[in-house]
Amino acid sequence: MASVFDFSAKLNSGKTKSLADFRGKVLLIVNTASRCGFTPQYEGLEKLYKKYRKQGLEILAFPCDQFGHQEPGNDEEIRGFCEVNFGVTFPLFSKIDVNGRNEHPLYTFLKGEAGGMLGDDIKWNFTKFLVSREGKVLDRFASLTRPERIESDIVRALKS
Repeated sequence: MASVFDFSAKLNSGKTKSLADFRGKVLLIVNTASRCGFTPQYEGLEKLYKKYRKQGLEILAFPCDQFGHQEPGNDEEIRGFCEVNFGVTFPLFSKIDVNGRNEHPLYTFLKGEAGGMLGDDIKWNFTKFLVSREGKVLDRFASLTRPERIESDIVRALKS
C-alpha cells in the first residue's frame, strides 16, 4: 500500500528530495502562495514548526500558482519572500500544480486518501494534509482552517 514516503519532489533549491527522508516524522503538507489572503498563515505554520519540530513535526510547503495567479514568483523570489516576511525555516519545495493534468503525483495521492467536502480537488491555497509518522494521511484541513486550530491534531499525531 502506498504512503507519502513513496514520493519525491524538487526542493526550492532545485535538489530532488525523497519524502522517505521524513519517515518517522509527522508531516503537515500545505500548498502555499505569497499573494493570497491566507498568506499570513505562514506565520502560524512557522510557530507550529518551531514549537514541535524537536518532537518530530515537519511542515512541507508546496507553492502553487493555480488559484488566482497568487504565486507568480520563481523559486528564489518565493524563498526570499517567505524568509524575509515570515522567517520561514521549514522546507519549501518548487512550485507545483495540485490539480489537473500536470498535478504532482504526491497531490494525486493526498487527494485520493483524504477527499474534500465538495470533491477531491484542492479548492484554494493553504489546504493542509496531516500525515502520520507511517506516511498515512490522517486528515485534510481547508484553507480557512488556521494552523493554530489544528495544533491539537498535530499533538495527537506526535503522541501516536
